[in-house]
Amino acid sequence: MTSILTNFERLIIALALTSLAITMKADTTTNQTLFDFQAATNSPAWEVVNDDVMGGVSTSQFQVLTNGCAVFSGTVRLENNGGFASVRSAPVRENLADLTAFVLRVRGDGRRYKFSVRTGAGFDTPLYQCSFTTKQGEWEEHRLAFSDFVPTFRGRVLTDVPPLNPAKVNSVGFLIADKQAGPFRLEIGWIKASPPIKP
Repeated sequence: MTSILTNFERLIIALALTSLAITMKADTTTNQTLFDFQAATNSPAWEVVNDDVMGGVSTSQFQVLTNGCAVFSGTVRLENNGGFASVRSAPVRENLADLTAFVLRVRGDGRRYKFSVRTGAGFDTPLYQCSFTTKQGEWEEHRLAFSDFVPTFRGRVLTDVPPLNPAKVNSVGFLIADKQAGPFRLEIGWIKASPPIKP
């Protein structure tokens, strides 16, 4: 049995490799990167907002580390009717109109977090939220459909506000408000927006 490939077999292999390369290129360009903390670039400052705005005493911080991730960490405390810590990004410049979900690469501590989205520039604009639960010490990717985001204002669900409009996304962020006191730590590798999943 000879190991020499015929011209026809070489052609088939070349076509297959070309098709694979095109597919891989398409896969890397379909997701739209909003923040990539694994890249060696400076990330815009993120703003911390904790329950001290309402008299609470929870604390948090957001740091971009040199090992390829950002860290949202702190301590949730329930005193003075508090119990939440959050952080939000600088304005998002990308147009997400043709996309349908956010995809997050995170490593958590087993606690439940919320990914938040604002469509207005003001502090008191509605906050769209979608929850996800982490596995302690494990890197995961969470896909959060735009249709699953719930409009809220100061923790209260709004019923007279339209669904999340991806074309109007102004900023994104993370929030912890699971009614559990204690330290928390969420590492973020990247945040992307994704088109519909093809069947």
